[in-house]
Amino acid sequence: MAIGVYTYKWVTSNLLQMEKDMKSIAVILSGCGVFDGSEIHESVLTMLALSQNKAEVHYFSPNDFQPTVINHITGEEKAEKRNMMEEASRISRGKISPLSDAKAENFDAVIIPGGFGAAKNLCNFATKGVQCEINQQLLTFVQKMHQQKKPLGLMCIAPVMLPKMLNAPVKLTIGNDAKTAEMITEMGGIHINCPVDEIVVDDEYRVVTTLHICWQNR
Repeated sequence: MAIGVYTYKWVTSNLLQMEKDMKSIAVILSGCGVFDGSEIHESVLTMLALSQNKAEVHYFSPNDFQPTVINHITGEEKAEKRNMMEEASRISRGKISPLSDAKAENFDAVIIPGGFGAAKNLCNFATKGVQCEINQQLLTFVQKMHQQKKPLGLMCIAPVMLPKMLNAPVKLTIGNDAKTAEMITEMGGIHINCPVDEIVVDDEYRVVTTLHICWQNR
């Protein structure tokens, strides 16, 4: 767990350094649980690191149904519907707003933890690959943040969205998975192989990325 803690401190510290006097951070969640929502360890460690840096944090999620619900014991899909924002509120203890309410002018940076919800709910990379589309509310918010030169932090599988979000050759990492790295390149990004205890910083596009905490025990 120590590696995960230090990595998330590193990510938040770099974001805070990018924006002088940064105070207000938007954290985008995609549900609750690694297989169909936000990865809980990543989300909680992000919350801890932001709290230690005395940041004011606001949580957002699409107020919509997840495309799939996964039994986290068996890994099997369940025939039920769950609302992303309601699920994400389990992590944020009810303090969460619809993503449609997020306004770039109110925040100094945005962080998107990983989990397969990032690839299933915030975009459809899990099913469409390089042809994926980004949730329109998320796309609008992130692009406005980027236009205002505010830093972005993405973790785990979430960085795969960056080339399409920014429409630019942004440097990023999802670790060292060759197949995913190839798809990132095909979408116009520049993938940098990275170990679990390091991060990739793209100063030009003001982006910080890191791979997922699940690698800590490998």
